[in-house]
Amino acid sequence: MPRRKSAHFRLCPRAIFRHDGRVRIFDLARERAVIESAEAVIGWDQETYLPAAAGACRAAQLAWLSAKAHDLATSDAWRRALEDAEASAADTSPTHRGNLRELRRSFDRATKLPVALVARAAEAASLAKHAWAEARSRGDFASFAPHLQILLDIAREKAERWGYANEPYDALLDGYERNTSTAAVSALFDSLRPELRRIAARAVEVSAAHAPTLPPGPYPRAAQQQLNARLAAAIGFDFTAGRIDTTTHPFCAQLGPRDVRLTTRYDEADFTSSLFGVLHEAGHGLYEQGLVEADFGLPSGTHVSLGIHESQSRLWENHIGRSRAFWCRWYPVAQECFPQLAKFPLENFLRYLWRAAFSPIRVEADEATYDLHILLRFGLERQMVNGSLAVADIPAAWNEGFRELFGFTPADDRQGCLQDIHWAMGGLGYFATYSLGNLNAAQLHAAAHQQPAIAAASEQADYAPLLAWLRSSIHSHGATLDPAALITQATGSPPSPTAYLAHLQTRYL
Repeated sequence: MPRRKSAHFRLCPRAIFRHDGRVRIFDLARERAVIESAEAVIGWDQETYLPAAAGACRAAQLAWLSAKAHDLATSDAWRRALEDAEASAADTSPTHRGNLRELRRSFDRATKLPVALVARAAEAASLAKHAWAEARSRGDFASFAPHLQILLDIAREKAERWGYANEPYDALLDGYERNTSTAAVSALFDSLRPELRRIAARAVEVSAAHAPTLPPGPYPRAAQQQLNARLAAAIGFDFTAGRIDTTTHPFCAQLGPRDVRLTTRYDEADFTSSLFGVLHEAGHGLYEQGLVEADFGLPSGTHVSLGIHESQSRLWENHIGRSRAFWCRWYPVAQECFPQLAKFPLENFLRYLWRAAFSPIRVEADEATYDLHILLRFGLERQMVNGSLAVADIPAAWNEGFRELFGFTPADDRQGCLQDIHWAMGGLGYFATYSLGNLNAAQLHAAAHQQPAIAAASEQADYAPLLAWLRSSIHSHGATLDPAALITQATGSPPSPTAYLAHLQTRYL
């Protein structure tokens, strides 16, 4: 789908003042966005092309940029400009007031952190990512543990400075999914656990009896890259404003209002690994490309939460990318790219895509078992932050929790507690948003397809109407509504697990 027309982003330099000599708050917010986008560029380079020996210098660069952005966002000039704007906001638009509300929220949160702590956190995360990559390659948790301890200590210090209602994890979770709580997420997960385990166990049992095996490779990387790009474009990803690169752990990064980077990794034994990684990250990218370009740097031009962000990636990866209609259109193209699929019928391929198995690796898990991985990580993170789980004990706790949920223990720490990059990024409090995203994705998909035009188009693998609905219902609002309010407005109902459980039941059982 062509990207909608909008005014282009322009940086308003701080030299542009109001008539009374005061700087405008939105100009300062845009200036901060430029600093953060520069930080994103070199962060993306760190994950894709940075030479191994350059890690220390890159850590210093990232720390400096983080400190500069934080300095600006907590400055007296920022405070005065925000107060001026708030004083005259009564007769402005809802979007304007939403922007000011969220700028106030972020200012109050940011001013509780000293700039030295922000710089220290950025440097520690940059060094930790290099240490994690090396430790993961060797399955050596002990070499990563000192870095994780530093990041955990920083996270606890941030939580204490931010403040929290019941436990430190509340403060960390609020940074990713605002206006929720650890207790609320824990209660949701506890209520879902029995049904998720039942569906997973039954789906794995059915798959063991009926799921076919993909024809053997190799599936050449070049052919995978060609197919992945075609499919990303087919769902609407704009390659004039983005690209795909290779990395150890797939991610999507917005480097600017017209610069969205997707990454993936390749397995020449199974082309679907990179393909669904690209569809997942393209879902994130579609969200970033759908934000209002002229509002880059403002809340109205920023994603609202990771639970909403993840809903976009999971909707395109699973509800669309694993659907029969999608592959009725694209399987012949896949067969052209990979001749060994010529004698592998579409029905067999679909059963392969819909198979369920207990895998040790989260990013390779099927829908039926995926959320069990999140339950494990959420519980461990909560214990790490409240101090009941020491860093040195994480591998054993991971293996024990994994055995309880999945029935076996990972072969080593590479397939266990070292598999995800999030802790090395300092992303404590992050993991719950993946399951929240799954619930949101199912609810959004169901609501959109209640409209006959969208449902009919999707049956023909035409996803322009669906993307247009997401642009209008989700993307265009940026962060001016809370996540729960956004889902309620888009679907007509508050966030609920009903649609997600129905989707799992239909697809797998």
